[in-house]
Amino acid sequence: MNSLKPMRFIGAILFTAIPCTAILGLTFVAGFTATVSAQDEPLVGPKPHVVVKPMESHIGNITGHAADAKSDYRRYCAGCHGEYGDANGENAVWLDPKPRDFTTATFKCRSTLTGTLPTDQDLFNSIGRGFANSNMPIWNVFTKQQRANLVAYIKIFSPRWEHEKAGEPIKIPAEPPVTIESISHGQALFAKLECWKCHGTHGEGDGPSASTLTDSKDNPIRPYNFASGGKDARFKCGSTNEDIYKIFMTGVDGTPMPSFADVIQPNEAWDLVHFLRTLQVNRHGKENEVLMAAHGVIPPYVDRTPAPAAAPPDNKTPGGGQ
Repeated sequence: MNSLKPMRFIGAILFTAIPCTAILGLTFVAGFTATVSAQDEPLVGPKPHVVVKPMESHIGNITGHAADAKSDYRRYCAGCHGEYGDANGENAVWLDPKPRDFTTATFKCRSTLTGTLPTDQDLFNSIGRGFANSNMPIWNVFTKQQRANLVAYIKIFSPRWEHEKAGEPIKIPAEPPVTIESISHGQALFAKLECWKCHGTHGEGDGPSASTLTDSKDNPIRPYNFASGGKDARFKCGSTNEDIYKIFMTGVDGTPMPSFADVIQPNEAWDLVHFLRTLQVNRHGKENEVLMAAHGVIPPYVDRTPAPAAAPPDNKTPGGGQ
């Protein structure tokens, strides 16, 4: 028992000479001080409940209300997109590609210019259409009112919806006739714009850059394989030629697919649409009919754009007279 006396003596010194607050965490031994401030302390405790803000959506004559979609979202959407809309639902770990993260308000399929919020109609269409080559199904079990309510509910997750308006839908000109010349021009544009670097020379999603691509959250992402589609040949953002046109002009935000609105003219975009349809070899459509009529051969593109008029000659004499 005598061996404990030194320890008692040291302990008496510590508790006598060092304030209680030091023992509790500010000073542990002589010469060592741990500085703790409020800003270093994490926010601990149960995760707060989702606050359902009074967001609305407007699709035609239907008005959606976020509060009315809470149960539908939790039952049908939270398993993948997460209760907090952060793409961390219990199923998300098994999914490829990953679910959309609503907290960033970055959406792939829009009718609005790159970097802008989609319209309510865009989100409404996405829910009803689903996404090809993903785990997002076609939610045709919902009524239009339910879909409109879900559009409103999606908006509660990002403050962007409180401070920004949706972008203006782009103007889509009438589609010109499909000709072998338009297909040929589209082929030339596919090469010039280097679409093949991602989508591959035959549109099979195997270009030299394909294996290096990631989305805005650093998840690997695969380019679209045009040749893999069936007779319907759906794209992620739709199935019509207008849907493909919108992809060129708006880009696919959150992915390496940019907007070409500042690079190509509307007529060029349509020619590119016509060429891409020929890469969908299993699709029955006007583009493949035109190509078959040309014996399956796309001729080299010949630019028939008139050359700019020559500048008028300078008739001034060296002395400055006429």
